Order: sequence, then C-alpha cells, then structure tokens
Amino acid sequence: MEKHIYNEQNSLNNTLYGDVDLPDLSAAENNYPPLGKYGMMRKTYLQEHQKAFYTQLQARGELWQHLREVDEQAKSMVDAIVTRMAEIDGVTEELKATDQMQWIGLMNNYRHCAEEFVLRGVVYA
Repeated sequence: MEKHIYNEQNSLNNTLYGDVDLPDLSAAENNYPPLGKYGMMRKTYLQEHQKAFYTQLQARGELWQHLREVDEQAKSMVDAIVTRMAEIDGVTEELKATDQMQWIGLMNNYRHCAEEFVLRGVVYA
C-alpha cells in the first residue's frame, strides 16, 4: 500500500513503500517548465555517461535547476560568440540588405562553430 508524505528534509513529496520512503521524483520534474535544446542535451548526456552524478542531482532535487542553468548558460554563450564572430568579420546589417544569401551562410557558419564550442565546453563537460 502506497502512502504519500511530505519530507521536510529534502522538500519533496515522498512515497512510502513498506518501511522505506523514496522521493517522488517524477512529480518534482513536472513542476518545472520545459527545458530548451541544451538542457535536454545535457540531461541525455548525464543519463548515458554520468549516471551517478545524474542520480545524485535527482535525489537531492537539484537536477532541473542544474539543467536549467546549463541551458541558459549555453544559449547566452552561443549568442555572444556568434555576435563577436560577426563583429570581427565585419558582417553587418548592410551585408544582410545587399547579399542575404552570403549573410545567412556566414551566420549559420558562426552558429555551428559556436554550438560546437559550447557543446564540448558546457553541455558535455
């Protein structure tokens, strides 16, 4: 017989299974808004390659906060790197107005380079 209780130590709802109460982790995950691209990639990486760390974060109730932070950090880093690369190469709104295809190609190239850097340094670290 399952019994749901609130554990004040970890601030999570727990389910009592016999003599053992375990955190109701699926309910805790549902309290957060959906993750972005980089947060989901980090979650998958942790599940597949860092299982102990993933379980530890989940047990402490810190998993979604960690994933959210990684997602926000990765997004801001990609944007900053793309902006800086465009500035260095002199890619301006004038180029966008005169040669859209070249501008799109350059911006896509910058984004791919920035994402590769961020994935290796933040998401898969």
